Amino acid sequence: MAAEQQVARHYSRSGIEQAFLEALRAVGKDVGHLSPGDLSGADEFHLGGPAATAELARNLGLGPDLHLLDVGCGIGGPARHVAATYGCRVTGIDLTAEFVEAAEALTRRCGLAGLVSFRQGSALAMPFLDGGFDAATLIHVGMNIADKAALFAEMKRVLKPGGRFGVYDVMRIGEGELPYPMPWAATPETSFVEPPETYRRLLGQAGFAIEAEHDRRDLALRLGREMRERAAVRGPSPLGPHLLMGPTAPQRVGNVTAAIERGLVAPIEIIARAG
Repeated sequence: MAAEQQVARHYSRSGIEQAFLEALRAVGKDVGHLSPGDLSGADEFHLGGPAATAELARNLGLGPDLHLLDVGCGIGGPARHVAATYGCRVTGIDLTAEFVEAAEALTRRCGLAGLVSFRQGSALAMPFLDGGFDAATLIHVGMNIADKAALFAEMKRVLKPGGRFGVYDVMRIGEGELPYPMPWAATPETSFVEPPETYRRLLGQAGFAIEAEHDRRDLALRLGREMRERAAVRGPSPLGPHLLMGPTAPQRVGNVTAAIERGLVAPIEIIARAG
């Protein structure tokens, strides 16, 4: 519980909705009539952003009759993308109350409250019935959870038999000390980065069969480079990672980028199916 409280404090940030509305107005958006695309690039708090979300959603085989659970949903970017693109219902859950509050507000402004809902809670003890979901996602969440065996057991519990589970986490691929602060942790005390083989082993023990694995390193580096090049020409966008990470955003993004370039970590996608 102490670790979860530390993680929640790390992400906690007041006034998220207002900060987004001010940034949206600054780039000429009508905040009374928003679409998920208007928020793109700032509301998806993971490497590769919307492009990585789109790849994960495609590989899960989503459709309008499915109910997706997004664990560690943040402010709801992936949930809104999936609902708008595939027409499926999405339930998000996140440890950070301010994220859930902002997710609900921004989703209403995008006209998706009928398809997307959010709950505040722990990924290790979710307030959902057994077998209630057709599919699930875990996007850049596992790095904050030490007990991944318990996490995957809980994911297995809430999924229907045969349901797909899409993991997209930063995973350890090489030896060496990681630089901090990172986007997910200010210090090593709440950072639990593990190699892909640990994920595979623990998923298997929880009753999942691995169907596919994809290294998104090149995608993350390319999109990060393009973002820096645009900023060098046009200046930094009002819609950016600073809205969620605050003034330390450049350092945190720079540290994770350096760790990827040095071959220490990589964003890895794993698609698994519940037995």
